[in-house]
Amino acid sequence: MNLRVVRRAACAEDASMLAGAGLHPVLRRIYLGRGVRTADDLDMSLDRLLPVSTLESIAAAVDLLLEHRAGGRVLVIGDFDADGATSTALVVRALRAWGFAAVDFLVPNRFEFGYGLTPEIVRLASGRSPSLIITVDNGISSAAGVAEARTRAIDVLITDHHLPGTELPTANVIVNPNLTGSLFKSRALAGVGVAFYVMAALKRRLDQERLTPPGAPTAAEFLDLVALGTVADLVPLDANNRVLVAQGLKRIRAGRCAAGIRALLEIAGRPLEHLIAADLAFGVAPRLNAAGRLDDMTVGIQCLLADDIGAAAALAARLDELNHERRAIEARMQAEALAAVRRLRDPGPRALQRSGVCLFDESWHQGVVGLVASRVKDRIRRPVIAFAVAGDGQLRGSARSMPGIHIRDVLDNLDARHPQLIGKFGGHAMAAGLALERSRLDFFARAFDEEVAAWAARCGPGDAIETDGELTVAEIALETAHALRAGGPWGQAFPEPSFDGVFAIRSARIVGDKHLKMWLELPRTGRSFDAIAFNHVEDQSTFTLPEGSLQLVYRLDVNEFQGERRLQLLVDHVLPSP
Repeated sequence: MNLRVVRRAACAEDASMLAGAGLHPVLRRIYLGRGVRTADDLDMSLDRLLPVSTLESIAAAVDLLLEHRAGGRVLVIGDFDADGATSTALVVRALRAWGFAAVDFLVPNRFEFGYGLTPEIVRLASGRSPSLIITVDNGISSAAGVAEARTRAIDVLITDHHLPGTELPTANVIVNPNLTGSLFKSRALAGVGVAFYVMAALKRRLDQERLTPPGAPTAAEFLDLVALGTVADLVPLDANNRVLVAQGLKRIRAGRCAAGIRALLEIAGRPLEHLIAADLAFGVAPRLNAAGRLDDMTVGIQCLLADDIGAAAALAARLDELNHERRAIEARMQAEALAAVRRLRDPGPRALQRSGVCLFDESWHQGVVGLVASRVKDRIRRPVIAFAVAGDGQLRGSARSMPGIHIRDVLDNLDARHPQLIGKFGGHAMAAGLALERSRLDFFARAFDEEVAAWAARCGPGDAIETDGELTVAEIALETAHALRAGGPWGQAFPEPSFDGVFAIRSARIVGDKHLKMWLELPRTGRSFDAIAFNHVEDQSTFTLPEGSLQLVYRLDVNEFQGERRLQLLVDHVLPSP
C-alpha cells in the first residue's frame, strides 16, 4: 500500500454565508467548501438552467431538423456507452413524439466498427436511406465519416461534447459547447445534455409555429434520461448539470420516468422514492453499459425506448445478465492487471516508479479495459492505460487519469511529439480512448510515462486524499447522514462528502470474499459504529485484518435493513494513524 496523505478541503471563513438557509451545520460547511455561497446557488429549479438559446449553432440545428420533419428520414447514431444510449433514446423519443415522419437509430458495434461516425458505419447506415444523420455523444472527431455521408447526399447534424481535434468535420451543423471560441457558460454538458438542449430548442420552435402535436410531451419530460446519462458519464456536476440531474431525479422519484429506467432500478434493488445520483451511477449505469461492453448497445437503447413495463423488464433482465458476465470478466482482468503492477514495483516498500502505466494482455476484452484502467488507477493513484487486441495488428486502449493531469491533452502532446505513433484518440480530462499499432506499444509506454511525469512535475503532488475534515462524535449521526443524502446531487467535481478520523478497530472480518466489515470505536468517547469497506480485499490469502488504531477516510450512509434505517460508515481508505 502506498503511503498516502490526507488533505482537508479549505472552507470559507465568513460565518454569514448560507447562515439563513436552514441547513444542517455539517451540510452548510460542505457547501461552503464546494464554492456554494448563497441560497440562490442551491436553487435547483429549471429556471436556473443556462438559456437554451445561448448554446452556439442551436438555432441552425433546429432549422436543419425542421427541413427533415415531414418528408425526411432521420437516423440517430450514438455512442455505445450509457451517455450515448440515453442521448439516442432521448432524441428518438422526442422526434417521434413531435411529429417527425421517420425516425430510427443505429449504434456502432464497438468490435466491428469502433467509435464514432466512421465511413464504414455511414455505408451501413445508407442502406436505410436516411436524409439526415444526427450524431449524439460522438461525431466531433469523425471527419472521414461525415465526408462519406456528404458524398452520399446525407445531411449531418453533430451533437457532441468531446474535445475537438485540429480538423472539424464538414457537417451541416455542429453543436458542441467545447468548440474553440464557444461562449456557452458550461463546458461540462454530457452528450445527453447537449442532445437535451437541441431538443428543447426544437420544441420551443415547434410551439411557436404551432406544429406541436396535441398531447405531445415537453422537453422536461425527458430529464430522467438526462440525469442518467449525465451521472453515468462522470462529467463535472457544475451548477447547470446539478439542475439537470436534480430535476431528473425528482421525476424518477415521482415515477414519471421511462419504463426502462424503472425496470433497471427495480432489478438493481434501488427504490424510486429514496433515489439519489449514486443509485444511477452504481445501480443503473453499469447494467446499461454492459450491453455496449460485451454485446451491442441496441438492447440498452431498446430498454430505454420501451413503453410497456413488461417489455422493459425483459430487456432489463438481459442487461443484468450481461452485467454479471461483465463483472466476472472484469474480476479476472483486474487480478491480472494488479499482479502486473506488483511486478513493476521495486523490491521493498518503495512506491511504483512509473508516472504513467500501460497494461496489456492478449486475453483481455476490449469492452472491459476501461473499467480495469479505472480500478487500477484508483489503486496506484497514477494515470493508467489498459490495452486489448483489436485485430489487424492494432490495439485499442482505454485511459483513466488523476486530477491535474488532462489525459486527452497528454495524448495530444504525445501525438505532436511523435507523429504517426497514435492511430486516433479522443476523450476528456479524466478519460480517453486510443488506437495503437501493437508493435509500437513498448515505445508508446515509455513516451507516455515521460509525458505524464512532465505533467506531474508541473502540477505538483497529486496523491493526496481530499476530505471534508473531521466530524465530532455528535455529528457522526443518522441525522447528518440524512441531511447529506438530501443535499445532493453529488458527483464528479461536486463530490459526495467524505471525512477522516482516527478510530480503534474493535473487530474486523471479510464478507463476500472482498469486503471488509468492521466495528469501530471513536477513542475517548465510548461511541461505536458499524462500518464496511467495499472491494478492499484483493487476495484473502495474503490479506491481514486491520487492528489497533487507524486513520479512516469514510462517508456517512443510511443503511436499510429489515425496515429499519441505521447509520453505517462507508470506508474508502484505511491508512496508518498519523
